[in-house]
Amino acid sequence: MSDAPDHNDDRALAGEYALGLLPDAERDAFEARLAAEPKLRALYRLWSEDFARLAEDITPITPPAEVFEKIEARIHGAPDTPGLLSMLRVWFLSGVAVAGLALVLVFGTDMFQRGPQMPASPAYVAEIAAQDRSLVVQAAYDAQSGHLHFQREVGEAHSGRSLELWLIVGENAPVSLGILSGGGHTVLALDDAHRAVLEGAVLAITDEPEGGSPSGAPTGAVLGVGAISNS
Repeated sequence: MSDAPDHNDDRALAGEYALGLLPDAERDAFEARLAAEPKLRALYRLWSEDFARLAEDITPITPPAEVFEKIEARIHGAPDTPGLLSMLRVWFLSGVAVAGLALVLVFGTDMFQRGPQMPASPAYVAEIAAQDRSLVVQAAYDAQSGHLHFQREVGEAHSGRSLELWLIVGENAPVSLGILSGGGHTVLALDDAHRAVLEGAVLAITDEPEGGSPSGAPTGAVLGVGAISNS
């Protein structure tokens, strides 16, 4: 039996850690692994980014002024206004119910099934990686949609810099495909000319000024390279 960590177990563990649900001992053990395992850090980062997006569409609501007055009165020892604690309990329990519903939706439907996903049956695939594995990006081409998907597993751009994607066909000059997004997943639509030359071509990632190379050609260090092959 293999003792290698199960990816699905680590994904669930990272989600529980991001929510603050792990007991102290398990939390400490997870944090020790975070310091040594880039892939685990990448899983945790994806959970954190997705949880942050859950709150983007929530509009803050300011409670009525009289509520604060009643709470203040209660804190300073004034007789409790009838119904105040009952009202606060309703608000609190409603908030708990909403949070619980969010967790059910997240864990019940699999966080990673929301948003763009790597194609299930790609025509072409590639792994773009640094020699020391400090940067690892999986690429997959969906022939039906004409989209090239990139999943960044390890590594990120330095502050004020961008990770730019290049397509290299034979001895031709590299052609920019675009910039890797700050999130884990990037989707690029390819034109007909690019689709026709994918097989046997090479994908590369370079370190460029923020927004991409100003010259249209690679200017920074080559961070990762990967050959495109049939899946």
